[in-house]
Amino acid sequence: MHATQLTLGDRSFDITDRALVMGILNRTPDSFYDKGLTFALDDLVARAAQLADAGADLLDVGGVKAGPGPAVGEPEELDRVIPAIEALRARFDLPLSVDTWRASVAKEAYAVGAVVGNDISGFADPDYLAVAADAGATVVATHIRLGPRIPDPEPVYDDVVDAVRSFLLERAAWALEAGLPPDRVVLDAGLDLGKTAGQSLTLLRSSDQLACLGYPLLLSASNKTFLGVVLGLELDQRRSASLAAAALGAARGCRIMRVHDVAAHRQVCDVVAAVNAARRERAAVRWR
Repeated sequence: MHATQLTLGDRSFDITDRALVMGILNRTPDSFYDKGLTFALDDLVARAAQLADAGADLLDVGGVKAGPGPAVGEPEELDRVIPAIEALRARFDLPLSVDTWRASVAKEAYAVGAVVGNDISGFADPDYLAVAADAGATVVATHIRLGPRIPDPEPVYDDVVDAVRSFLLERAAWALEAGLPPDRVVLDAGLDLGKTAGQSLTLLRSSDQLACLGYPLLLSASNKTFLGVVLGLELDQRRSASLAAAALGAARGCRIMRVHDVAAHRQVCDVVAAVNAARRERAAVRWR
């Protein structure tokens, strides 16, 4: 059964047909996409204004990139993330997400206004869910095979969809046990995170099998490596491929799109939402 409601802080969103667009903000000097373009706080806030004007439903702030790179300790991550969330909270009336796998960073972020913990580690930190429950936050459970920042170039699965499905159901159960309601638990298949290009494509195509698990499904495909591998595209050539992936994902049940190009993805998601609504209305007429 597809989820129809998503709660972010004190706001509830109807996601029966419409996917929300999550704008990416990297406060890192080495992100795979912008290479530090928004590392300076003023630049990050200016970029946030562009994303908000383009129609972002929420903003996701991260201080450590997912892939391998120089170590970033907890104090440094806090120095990057907390002032950013404070600045965004003061300027924008949008839900804020913190992209971190550290419970300590998430806790401080919630204290200054974040309402989502986006964790690519699959809740590896044993305190992550308790901290979220105490703060009334929403969490994103992401599948990853090994862990953040660990190279995994040749992952092997007996059945990648089944493996991801089982992993995410387990993490969702952990969240419920910690006291989070289903409308505050989001699932993410983790494309490119311990997956080959072919495995990521399989998961994208199988989004409907994950969207029916009863939790909102997040898609993070924007400009990712698997798109470049499949089409032979450099990083700055993947915009159209990213939009195609988003359209397919939205049509198959993904209800949060984590993206760089908010304006274009907003249009894609709105078109798919209109199609979804029309299809439901037609089905309702048939059954009258």
